[in-house]
Amino acid sequence: MSKVQSKTKAVKAVKSKAVKALAKPVKASKPAKKEKKVKSDMYKQAGVDIDLAHTLLDRVKKKISQTRRPEALAPIGGFGGLFQLDLSKYKKPVLVSSIDGVGTKLMVASLMGKYDTVGHDIVNHCVNDIAVQGAEPLYFLDYIGIGKLRSPLYEQVLSGIAEACLKVNCTLVGGETAEMPGMYNDDFDLVGVINGVVEKDKIITGEKIKPGHVAIALKSNGLHTNGYSLARNVLFTKCGYSIDTELKELGEDTIGEALLKPHICYWPAIKKAMDSKLSLDGIAHITGGGLYDNIPRILPANVDVVFDKKLLPTPPPIFSIIVEEGEIAFEEAYRVFNMGVGMVWFVPEAQADRALKICKNTGFDAVACGTIVKGSKTVKIK
Repeated sequence: MSKVQSKTKAVKAVKSKAVKALAKPVKASKPAKKEKKVKSDMYKQAGVDIDLAHTLLDRVKKKISQTRRPEALAPIGGFGGLFQLDLSKYKKPVLVSSIDGVGTKLMVASLMGKYDTVGHDIVNHCVNDIAVQGAEPLYFLDYIGIGKLRSPLYEQVLSGIAEACLKVNCTLVGGETAEMPGMYNDDFDLVGVINGVVEKDKIITGEKIKPGHVAIALKSNGLHTNGYSLARNVLFTKCGYSIDTELKELGEDTIGEALLKPHICYWPAIKKAMDSKLSLDGIAHITGGGLYDNIPRILPANVDVVFDKKLLPTPPPIFSIIVEEGEIAFEEAYRVFNMGVGMVWFVPEAQADRALKICKNTGFDAVACGTIVKGSKTVKIK
């Protein structure tokens, strides 16, 4: 047999087997077993509850949505907040931003089990920081860092933030909540970012302040958001007081209530002054550093401000208790605390009475208590 004939027979045999194989019925294979979906709680067991975060946020979304200005575009919960500035309102708009925190006042809030006022604190502090430059608040973002997310802390903080934003027509455009067990434990941190706008030719810088200008102090209602580490050390550690301690000097307030009074927002008075064309030539927000460190930030290099100690606002009683019980020197007290002065305006002497009237008409207590003289950018209290 030739090799060609042998190959032909072999090919036919293979084809024959293939045809027979195709003709046989194919047994149906058993369907694969469906994998059971197992809901894992490993992250929750590690201390982070994603579902709880969504649940608590849903409770305050309605209140947050009430802060939205027409310029806000993105819905709540997006990756980034969108805000379209209406350029038709401005000739040369300048954006102004600031970031700050509430500090250890949060520890007092935790002791009190009351968290809405610190929401007001962070917004009002940030608004004041840009308002001193004449900027209108536009939108705000918050950051909450916490060991374990819990209710009602979360809802109260965000509700306070939303309420404070609503009062000044500022959109709460977004935020971040970071649950980090092992980092914060039972504590939490609260930070805010504010963005505003001012016409370039209306920015308040302090450069126009000159000898003869009058310093007007707008009163505070307490510590606002600074000096709490020293206050807690004196009141709770040295004196042994608790948040429930009642002292006759505080009237109806307990120690905790006096410490938790929310930071005052002075934007309404500033806005009214600007709208009224008042020559508001310089503004200082009195935060950490007090009068001594905050006012030089806006003074020209060739002037000083001299405050009359007798004319300065009488500090709220909580300050007197801290200073006396802690045996704190006068200079340190006015550097650590605001000591009853939440903000200082500088105006020409001829407009001082008008400035005081604007403050009063917008609901703020204010007094003329200092004068600008030639000097070297320092603050003196005599």
